[in-house]
Amino acid sequence: MRRRLEASEELLSPFAARGRTSKGRREPEEPSPLRLEYQRDRDRILHTKAFRRLKHKTQVFIAPALDHYVTRLTHTLEVAQVARTITRALNLNEDLAEAAALGHDIGHGPFGHAGEEALAECLPEGFRHNYQSVRVLNVLENGGQGLNLMYETLDAIEKSSKAREDIFAVGWGVPATLEGQVVKVADAVAYVNHDIGDAVRAGLIRESDLPDAARRVLGTSKGARLNALVTDIVAASWPATGAGGVALPVIAFSPEVAAAVNELREFMFQRVYLYDSTRKEAERGKRVVIFLFEHFARHPELISPDYSLAGDPVERRAADYVSGMTDRYALRLARELGCSEALDWVT
Repeated sequence: MRRRLEASEELLSPFAARGRTSKGRREPEEPSPLRLEYQRDRDRILHTKAFRRLKHKTQVFIAPALDHYVTRLTHTLEVAQVARTITRALNLNEDLAEAAALGHDIGHGPFGHAGEEALAECLPEGFRHNYQSVRVLNVLENGGQGLNLMYETLDAIEKSSKAREDIFAVGWGVPATLEGQVVKVADAVAYVNHDIGDAVRAGLIRESDLPDAARRVLGTSKGARLNALVTDIVAASWPATGAGGVALPVIAFSPEVAAAVNELREFMFQRVYLYDSTRKEAERGKRVVIFLFEHFARHPELISPDYSLAGDPVERRAADYVSGMTDRYALRLARELGCSEALDWVT
């Protein structure tokens, strides 16, 4: 079975990541007879407590009263689906892309990017969810031993974040593998589309409000946009299959689609992510996170040992503990501790 799996991996694109050429794990392990290395990474991430908690963490809208808003978990599953479709079409390593996609947001704190901003203000060294995702998987999970994941999986997770101005901006580095590049763009493809749906559901925008170029180039429905974006990525990135004689292929959009999707992202920043009512809830979430961080920094004996390392500085331990909380757990705990911001928050 192992030989058959390894033989199938050899049929991938010459530019695909392979277990046999990987930089490997921090601690060497005996090979599995039934799974290749990136399959094992995927399974380890899937079975973590941190992954389970994503179901109650904010994507954009904080603690929504209705059932059909996207959560951090459903976002993660959509990213994995998009990444798998692209890597399969380009004959890249689907297992690596799926593993990185499942782990890319696992370090997000409660209340989405608002919680991230709060923790960044609290910690002297700052806080980024992509770095925290690596920390959770590499250090905190498994009783403080980490999951001993492959280098390429962790690299793709660490470099999955994007700058506001461009999906392919290199502010947090370029992933070492094409599969990592796929996850980076699949994240944007997924969130732009489902965040539009949530914003329409919340009454902030209508489909007809979207930029004309985006509607013309990408279509006028979620399904049309997803199909247009994924199809364009595959076409623009076709040299990644090994065809065309390109020495160093990259994952990309065509220029027209890149311009349309970046305009669409900027529209979402202006009309949804930074909109007054959305931002008001985000600021409340920030204050709850800061309250909790300060409380546990003053009372480190109350920090759960399951979510921090005893030998770390108290601020680091408080950040690790609070960032692992779900929205509803953070709100319930803040209420119990007398946080005024949480007392009248209806969820």
